[in-house]
Amino acid sequence: MLRLTEVKLPLDHPPEALREAALERLGLPPGDLLDLQVFRRGYDARRRSAIHLVYTLDVAVRDEPAALARHAAHPHVSAAPDTAYRLVARAPEGAARRPVVIGAGPCGLLAALVLAQMGFRPIILERGKVVRERTKDTWGLWRRGELDPESNVQFGEGGAGTFSDGKLWSGIGDNANRIRKVLEEFVAAGAPEEILYVSKPHIGTFRLVTMVEHMRRTIEALGGEYRFGTRVTDLEIATAPDGTRRMRGLHLDGGGFLEADHVVLAVGHSSRDTFATLLERGVHLDAKPFSVGFRIEHPQGMIDRCRFGDFAGNSTLGAADYKLAHHCKGPGLAGRTVYSFCMCPGGTVVAATSEPGRVVTNGMSQYSRAERNANAAIVVTVTPADYPGGVLAGIDFQRRLEEGAFHAGGGGYRAPAQTVGDFLAGRPSATLGEVVPSYKPGVTPTDLAPLLPDYAVAAIREALPAFDRQLRGYARPDAVLTGVETRTSSPIRVTRGGDGHSLNTRGLFPAGEGAGYAGGILSAGVDGIKTAEAVARSLLDGEAARAA
Repeated sequence: MLRLTEVKLPLDHPPEALREAALERLGLPPGDLLDLQVFRRGYDARRRSAIHLVYTLDVAVRDEPAALARHAAHPHVSAAPDTAYRLVARAPEGAARRPVVIGAGPCGLLAALVLAQMGFRPIILERGKVVRERTKDTWGLWRRGELDPESNVQFGEGGAGTFSDGKLWSGIGDNANRIRKVLEEFVAAGAPEEILYVSKPHIGTFRLVTMVEHMRRTIEALGGEYRFGTRVTDLEIATAPDGTRRMRGLHLDGGGFLEADHVVLAVGHSSRDTFATLLERGVHLDAKPFSVGFRIEHPQGMIDRCRFGDFAGNSTLGAADYKLAHHCKGPGLAGRTVYSFCMCPGGTVVAATSEPGRVVTNGMSQYSRAERNANAAIVVTVTPADYPGGVLAGIDFQRRLEEGAFHAGGGGYRAPAQTVGDFLAGRPSATLGEVVPSYKPGVTPTDLAPLLPDYAVAAIREALPAFDRQLRGYARPDAVLTGVETRTSSPIRVTRGGDGHSLNTRGLFPAGEGAGYAGGILSAGVDGIKTAEAVARSLLDGEAARAA
C-alpha cells in the first residue's frame, strides 16, 4: 500500500473525487488503482469562507515499487506504515497465576482485554455496578438528587468516560500502534467505524454503554472474571530482608482476601479512599498539578457560526468544537494559564460528584451532539504550591471547593450558576438570561467568585475577554457559568518505574488517570495496554525464574 497525505477536497465533493485525486497525485491510469482506503479525514477551517476536507489515503496500485520510486521526492507520497498491533506475549500453557485489575474504566478495561487476549485470565474488581444499573443510579442523581456513593459518574463499569462526550483523540505519541488497537477494539464492540479515520472521533454516552457490555463479554469469553460491587480496602505488601516490597494480596470490603502478586491499579481520579490507603501502606505517591474552574455554556449555533461561518450546520462538519488557552499577565497571575477543557459540542453539563454534600460538574454529549448548548470547562492550573500540606493536600483542596459549591447551590445537589456578564462585573446573579443551563438537578443563580481562590477568579476574569476576541460572543453577558469543575485530573501520581511497577512496590502497576498517567478515554486505554504488556513481561519473567 502507498500512503497519500494532504489530499484536499471541497466539503461537498462526490465519492468518486477521492479516487480521482489519488490517480492525479500518482499520475496513473484508472485501471492501475486497485484499492483505496481512507486512513484519516480532517478539515481545515482556518479560512471560514473556504473550509475544505483533508484526507490521508492508503492505496493499492499495480507495480507499487515503480510508483513509489517515481514519487520518491514527493513529500506526501510514501509507503503505508504497518498499523497492526501485536501482542507482546502469550501465557504459558496451564499458567495458574492470574493478574488482578482494579477498576473497570477505560484503562482497566483495555488492560483486562489485552491480558485476556494473551491468555492470562485476569480478575477485574470494580467497586461500582454493571453499566446498566450504574446508569440508572446516575440518572437518579440527575433527576431526583439521590446520590449513591458507589455508583455514579465516577464509579462503576465503564469509568468516568462513560458519561462524557466520548472523545477519542489525544496528543500522546504512539510507536507501537496502541492507539489503533484501542480504536479497533471499540469498533469491534459496536462503535461507528468512522472513529478509525475521522480526525476528532467521538462516541457519546449511549453507545459507550453498549460497547462496555460487549467488551465485558469478550473478556469473560477469554477466561476473564468480573467481580462487581467489590471495593479494595487494603493492600497486603510483604517486605523482604533487603527492603524490597512486593504485592501479596488485596483485602476486600466484607472481609474477603484475594491473593495477588500482579495488580493493575486503574482506579480513576476520584478514588480518594484508595489514595489514602496507598499512602498508609507506604506506596510511593507524588502530589501533582491539576486544574479547577467552572463549566461555561453557549448556544451551539453561536459556536458553529464562529468556527464555520456560512458552513455552520454542515452535516460533514457536525457540531463545532473549540480549544482555547490564555496565559495570564495581570498582577500576581504570572505563570497562570486558563484553558478550555473537555469541550462538549451539543451536550449538557452533568452532576459528577461521588461524595455526599459536594457538587462537581462535568460535561457529556451523545453521539448526535444535538443538544442546544455547547459546554466546556474553563479552568486554571493549580500546583502543589497552591495547596501545601502533604501529598493528599490536593484532595482536601478539591473537597473544600466542592463543599462550597454544594452550599452555594442550596442543597439537593443543585449547582451554583452565574451569567458571564455578572461574573465579569463582580455582582451576584439573581436571574439568568436566554442561555438556559442544562445542569440537572438544577441551578441556583448566585455569586461564583467565593467558590474559587482569588487568583483563579482573577485569572478567569482576565481570560474570558481574551477568549471573546478569538470566538466572537464567547463573553456574551448571558452565557452561563456553573460551578465547580475540580476533577480535571488526578491530584496525585502513583509513581512507577520504567518497567511499569510502582516505584517502591513490586507487583503493583499504577495505570491510567488515577495514577496520573492519562487524561481521557483514549490515553487511558493506551496506558492500559502498555500496563498489560508490563504485567505480561513480569509474569513471564517470574515463570522463567521458577523453571530455572
